[in-house]
Amino acid sequence: MINFRYHVVSLTAVFLALAIGLVVGTAALNGPVSENLKERVTALNKDNNVMRDQLNQYKEELNSNQAFANEIAPFALTGKLATRKVAVVALPGGKDSAEGVVKMLNVAGATITARVTLEEKFIDPANANELLDLADQSSQPSIPAAGLPSNSDGVETASALLALTLLQGATVPSQGDVTAVLAALAKPGYIWVGDGAVGGAEAIVLIAGAPATDKDATKKIQNTVTVATQFSKNRPLVVAGTSAGDNNLVAEIRSDPTLVKLISTVDNASTVQGQLSTAMATHERLVLNKTGQYGLAAGATSLVPSAAP
Repeated sequence: MINFRYHVVSLTAVFLALAIGLVVGTAALNGPVSENLKERVTALNKDNNVMRDQLNQYKEELNSNQAFANEIAPFALTGKLATRKVAVVALPGGKDSAEGVVKMLNVAGATITARVTLEEKFIDPANANELLDLADQSSQPSIPAAGLPSNSDGVETASALLALTLLQGATVPSQGDVTAVLAALAKPGYIWVGDGAVGGAEAIVLIAGAPATDKDATKKIQNTVTVATQFSKNRPLVVAGTSAGDNNLVAEIRSDPTLVKLISTVDNASTVQGQLSTAMATHERLVLNKTGQYGLAAGATSLVPSAAP
């Protein structure tokens, strides 16, 4: 008769057999499994070292390319914009790239008449009405409101006012009026203005940063297109920016059948190569009256403009 002791003995034997099996199995597999794991770890370390070396090599190549662009700039640019007057305007996020663009324009011999940065506040749709009122109130005798768009778009009106202020027109605005308009927009934080800004530019180079990504991104991106559109009316415009992000300004211009014929673009302005290309494109647009699309992203016709005399 099977009793409780029999069950206890049977269960003990089963667990003992399992324990012995685990010990024996572990002992039998420990060698091969351990060696296999060691080999995989060694291989992964080697792969990691190779990737690190490749990354360092890419960094060195990038630095070399940047250095090469700096060294070649005088040969490609010297004298190309001598006696020419150019205003440089940065959109939100574009100020750092603008520094390099100004350097290349200086190498080309351009006179930088003004450096202006449009702050985030300028393209924020929440400020449209205030910006519209401010633009209307900021007109001056030689920069009249009669020349501004007659609608309710604050960004369009203020951009048109800036274009009249910075660029040559039928007459050059007086220095006092230029200073007054720029100060009126700078005081409430819509723009930043560098020292010594004057009017009379023959062209504008507009530097764009990465596109907005917040809840108002669509409207903000459209506002940057509006800025570019107003700056391109009747005067040469080069837009230099980035190809990063959806619907960046360069991509928006290249996808517009009208704007792409009026505005030259460079899509890698954060690099020295792109900044060199921007100065070359400014010469091409202002001196040769040719429009082109340059860089690495979709819509670019070549990396840089041809080295025309």
